[in-house]
Amino acid sequence: MSLKGYHVAVVGATGAVGTQMLNTLADREFPISKLTLLSSKRSAGTKLTFKGQEYTVEEATPESFEGVQIALFSAGGSVSKQLAKEAVKRGAIVIDNTSAFRMDKDVPLVVPEVNEEDLKGHNGIIANPNCSTIQMVVALQPIRQAFGLSKIIVSTYQAVSGAGAQAIEELKQQSQDVLDGKEPQASILPVKSDEKHYQIAYNAIPQIDKFQENGFTFEEMKMINETKKIMHDDSLQVAATCVRLPVVTGHSESVFIQVEKDDVSVEDVRQLLKDAPGVTLQDDPSKQLYPMPAYCVGKYDTFVGRIRKDLDNPRGFHLWVVSDNLLKGAALNSVQIAESLVKLNLV
Repeated sequence: MSLKGYHVAVVGATGAVGTQMLNTLADREFPISKLTLLSSKRSAGTKLTFKGQEYTVEEATPESFEGVQIALFSAGGSVSKQLAKEAVKRGAIVIDNTSAFRMDKDVPLVVPEVNEEDLKGHNGIIANPNCSTIQMVVALQPIRQAFGLSKIIVSTYQAVSGAGAQAIEELKQQSQDVLDGKEPQASILPVKSDEKHYQIAYNAIPQIDKFQENGFTFEEMKMINETKKIMHDDSLQVAATCVRLPVVTGHSESVFIQVEKDDVSVEDVRQLLKDAPGVTLQDDPSKQLYPMPAYCVGKYDTFVGRIRKDLDNPRGFHLWVVSDNLLKGAALNSVQIAESLVKLNLV
């Protein structure tokens, strides 16, 4: 590294997460000596400003990564599969925000607050977990470290921004149509490539991604498998139900956990989370204080509240977990991985 910083590339720079990656790199003053902005052929030529300087977005090709040291990918799984290994061949470390490599046994799946040490075993590619998984493990890791964890049952209430910019526009248009007494048109959710689409405005859709043979959706299986991988615990019981809500940004989760130790109190859990990295505790029922997606947008932390003991299971607890899915769920975690690589002298 020069004193000025690293050669960083952002792939998918014009997308929602790519934009947030650039904002986060600037906001956290990541040391950059050279910045390369890459996209699909369609978006190449777009002008973007970073720290007051204008950049022209280029089409991503294998040759684009010559001299790049850190490449942040957020342009879809097919692009990552096509170009990530090409970038590694040319000396770059790839931090990939898609599901392309998450369950590859040779690729670390990292949330820095939880398993930063796993970065030491990387072979050029590091995977960023699913947005819903990230916020959940940030909230649960301090509890797991102190009291053990044997079971997680999570229901998610996910924002439409997780499905992309077109889903946000469809929510806005449908909402206006309903208010105007018109029939809302649906062409994006639950899964754009499917034949059947449903209205999201004034609705809740209990499907995110495609159904698997076991009855769970791919999003639910991502949460289940990724949590076990990040926590290095295949014996951990995890079940998920993922639901799309008419919220633009900010995923919410209702999480039931079973700890392994006896005599753990709500106050014990609160005290742990109050000091946990990346967590903001908002938990005072007497003042109606609890996390909500409308108030987490643009904030880096994962917010936790509604902590209460299960009435029938002495080792059971319930939590409500909320985070900005475009930040901690995507862009911020990617940049934090880059920061960890620098801290650990791995780049």
